Amino acid sequence: MSLLDWICPLLAIDADAFNHVGTPDFAAISAVALHHNEIRQTLSTTPRQFAPMHRREANGDIDARPWCQGFYVAMRLRLSAWAPLLDSSNVNHGLLLPVLLHCRDDQGRPLLGPPRSGRETEDFLRNAHLDIRAAVEALRQYWMPIRYARAR
Repeated sequence: MSLLDWICPLLAIDADAFNHVGTPDFAAISAVALHHNEIRQTLSTTPRQFAPMHRREANGDIDARPWCQGFYVAMRLRLSAWAPLLDSSNVNHGLLLPVLLHCRDDQGRPLLGPPRSGRETEDFLRNAHLDIRAAVEALRQYWMPIRYARAR
């Protein structure tokens, strides 16, 4: 999958925008590609320095939902490739849980089902974003052999 295969749907612009240097659409494609390459470089050379950019609420709490929802939208572009990790009986399914926990389905319902009520769940959900950094690195390690096998 090329960068344009996911950047253009992400930005809701036509892939032909890549052919029109100097336009706002081209600038948006370029900015996303540069940011993607920076993330890839960080994950390749200093993965412990990777930090997803999450929104902060007025009270200081971190809101990981937009980042996680974006990750899930990108996953859906090749959902068949992600299917094994979406299978809860797969031992590697847990790699996605810190991300999927913050996602909603097309009807706005929690993707993993409604959370249990109670103070423990609230505390867990408030701090669940802390596991995303490690999950991204674990997912990178999971995909590495598959990715390089295809490139040969």
